[in-house]
Amino acid sequence: MDNSRMERIRSAAQSVAERLDGREPLVGIVLGSGLGDLADRIKDPVVIPYNTIPGFPISTAVGHKGNFIVGQLAGKCVIAMQGRFHYYEGYSMELLALPIRVMKLLGIQYLFVSNAAGAANPDFRIRDMVIIKDHINNLPNPLIGPNLEEFGTRFPDLTCAYDQELREKALAIGKKLKMDLKTGVYFASSGPTYETPAEVRFFRTVGADMLGMSTVPEVIVARHCGLRVFGVSVITNVANVDNEQQTYNDADDVVAQAGMITDKMCKLFTELIKQL
Repeated sequence: MDNSRMERIRSAAQSVAERLDGREPLVGIVLGSGLGDLADRIKDPVVIPYNTIPGFPISTAVGHKGNFIVGQLAGKCVIAMQGRFHYYEGYSMELLALPIRVMKLLGIQYLFVSNAAGAANPDFRIRDMVIIKDHINNLPNPLIGPNLEEFGTRFPDLTCAYDQELREKALAIGKKLKMDLKTGVYFASSGPTYETPAEVRFFRTVGADMLGMSTVPEVIVARHCGLRVFGVSVITNVANVDNEQQTYNDADDVVAQAGMITDKMCKLFTELIKQL
């Protein structure tokens, strides 16, 4: 079982590595709904569609293009996922973990994750950019099953899942660039339905600031691999707390709102990568 899993990961990593002409990325970047345009800022890019990588799933979610983009950003070699995979698409947690492990084999030391999220925190507004300081996981844990010792320990510690030093640097950058950055706790549920008002009230009660359907499995796998993680949520809708028709959620609007803040997120990521 473990041999076949490792063979799949190594095969995918080798397929990507063969197209990189010896480049070794330092940073992996996972771009969420409507945020894929950051990949367009990468210089001298190599574009690798997921459907050309052996064993890779295909991204089907709205606003996810489905490519690896490898090139230079802020003077560093990066590999960006222009679109991620989600549990609600029907993929196993093993497949959700695959790209992170592939990037680890390609040499990354840092993982930057982003997502479009709903605001459970009443102080957050649409187009706020929130640095993730912790998470609450309501998805299956991607490390369930035989442990891949090649990557990490059976019981990884998540006390500091999101790197404190990177958070502090990002907040300093935000202050310098006059960005009103916030920090918060991200709550991940399976989707694909948006949360009911009762669920939003419950999630808020247990400490959630942002609500989404991704990110946490990738972070868990990254920490298992020993990667340092930095995460950002872009607030694209204010979560419903009342059963009122005018507060419906809409996937196309989520993508549109995220797209309006891509430039701001690009500046933050670029400045932070410069300091690595």
